[in-house]
Amino acid sequence: MKASEIRELLKVTQNKEIISFAGGLPSPKAFPIEDIRNICNKVLTEDGEAALQYCATEGVTKLREAIAQRMNVKGMDVTYKNILVTTGSQQGLDLIGKTFLNTGDTVIVGAPTYLGGTNAFNSYRAKMEGIKLDDDGMNPDLLADKLRSLNLHGSNPKLLYIIPSFQNPSGVTLPANRRKKILDIAHEYDVLIIEDNPYSELRYDGTPLDSIYSIDKENRTIYLGTFSKVLSPGLRIAWTIAPRELMNKLIITKQASDLCSNTFGQYMAYEYLAQGLIDTHIEKIKTIYREKRDAMLTALDKHFPEGTTWTKPEGGMFIWATLPEYIDTGLMIEKAIENKVAYVIGAAFHADRSGKNCMRLNYTYASLDQIDLGIKKLADTIKDEIKAHEQKPDSQYKPDENGLITGV
Repeated sequence: MKASEIRELLKVTQNKEIISFAGGLPSPKAFPIEDIRNICNKVLTEDGEAALQYCATEGVTKLREAIAQRMNVKGMDVTYKNILVTTGSQQGLDLIGKTFLNTGDTVIVGAPTYLGGTNAFNSYRAKMEGIKLDDDGMNPDLLADKLRSLNLHGSNPKLLYIIPSFQNPSGVTLPANRRKKILDIAHEYDVLIIEDNPYSELRYDGTPLDSIYSIDKENRTIYLGTFSKVLSPGLRIAWTIAPRELMNKLIITKQASDLCSNTFGQYMAYEYLAQGLIDTHIEKIKTIYREKRDAMLTALDKHFPEGTTWTKPEGGMFIWATLPEYIDTGLMIEKAIENKVAYVIGAAFHADRSGKNCMRLNYTYASLDQIDLGIKKLADTIKDEIKAHEQKPDSQYKPDENGLITGV
């Protein structure tokens, strides 16, 4: 097991002078503090004894029923018996790893993919095989090629971990046709799909897409959802949806982990759903985050130098930037922090530590003014790296007498 590079970096960025694009943090301005205060009082008044007690490992039944109803509106066909409340989606990933992975088992992941996912699977000594992403996410043809090759060498992957909507860290979204093809490929090679979907409701442009779970007729998908991105990460309330035969195994695993998740937080989350507050709140935060996303895209266009590219997400919380290949964002991070700006290095999101010239930028936490200033500071840092490279004696780029650069 290794320390999370994001968690370690967040310790540094506690310095208020640093503009942080590093953590996947919701905006504190988006928290419904008054609603939560009122709900807290209601829970304590009406359900205090139950809310302050242990609950079943599966979770508070009425919350599970409310989640099932919400998921069914979005195209699923589940009951509360398919739902396990977890302490954040991260616990869901850990429970899946503990339940299904033996030492040496193979997990297919995106390249890049969420660091918390690979950390969870690494802790059970799994081997990661990355599938390079493009602007439409995971390419089914590359996935099929990888599975075919692994199969020929006697390695049959157990899990395919995928974040289909506004992926962390890239921000890209898997189109409907690719979702269907990937599901068909998983069926052909008998692979269990882990669909991590924390950002799907944070869509700012385009049309909502069906989840992989909702189109899966083979019962080979486990779905992870959370209140962390649309309500509050501090509640630590999330859920895992699985077919009953898989759910029974996950419940037994969770019993050995923590007995049950935060009962009081579950009652709070239930009231937020029952009072019909969630959808209004989501629309509010979408307005806030859409403006911040647009501000960062504008700032990138204005400040970043030639030779850099970045994704243009339709939703979620992240933009993925790619710099010239000779720049190592892992080495550059100290200089960026000296310039009072932070990001997460690209290598952290690759199982093979590639992607060294990439970075993840979060746009939901910083203020609008900080976004423009922070991107300018980051651009200045990148320009310094480019200039230093151009001035190396062995550089393939040589400035002429007019300061123009010609490639060899």
